[in-house]
Amino acid sequence: MNELPPPIETAAQRGFLSCHHCGSVWEGAAEGEPCARCATRLHSRKPDTFNRTWAYLLAAAILYLPANMLPVMITKSLFGTQQDTILSGVIYFWVSGAYGLAALIFVASFLVPLFKLTALTLLNYLSQRGSDWRQLERAKLYRILEVIGRWSMLDVFVVALLAGLVRIHGFAEITAGFGIAAFGAVVVLTMLASLSFDPRSTWDVRNAPAPEAGPDDEMKNSGETA
Repeated sequence: MNELPPPIETAAQRGFLSCHHCGSVWEGAAEGEPCARCATRLHSRKPDTFNRTWAYLLAAAILYLPANMLPVMITKSLFGTQQDTILSGVIYFWVSGAYGLAALIFVASFLVPLFKLTALTLLNYLSQRGSDWRQLERAKLYRILEVIGRWSMLDVFVVALLAGLVRIHGFAEITAGFGIAAFGAVVVLTMLASLSFDPRSTWDVRNAPAPEAGPDDEMKNSGETA
């Protein structure tokens, strides 16, 4: 019969606190005590991590719709004015045969922000409940979010680059629309939500089973009973 492994004792349970600023680890330090190296306040978890994360996620979710519905790029030329959203740009490149570029913009500008919003919502909700559901997979999911987050500003960089190049050559005039501002705000807010979320809270399980009594404990209890 396979027995479940005993619960792992955490560093916080053993009286260790790490500094979020310099990375020093202190034994026996009290919550809120200044770090002896850099004077930063010590906390076992990021203060108010769940409420801060929810606030950033809610604001990002509200701005996600105008980021995709409002034009991100406005092109003025001799043939008229054209306003392009993120999805209309994806469709244009796909119809033009630039399948790789269309797929790249669609993934980086539409799927990645949506994935980050969904994943952070799931991580924050389960951690706030103290759930032990797939803790290892949740920790790996957070690391994936950290890796792909650096590509979230792709649309902003593309619009800025195109605007500069087109104005230099004098073919037309390209300006950024209100959608790019909303999109940039979504990216920044999801980054702040990721920074506010404490990944160590993934391992904080409520009503965790107590460690099983060893042989020495059983002998001690038997002696006390006798």
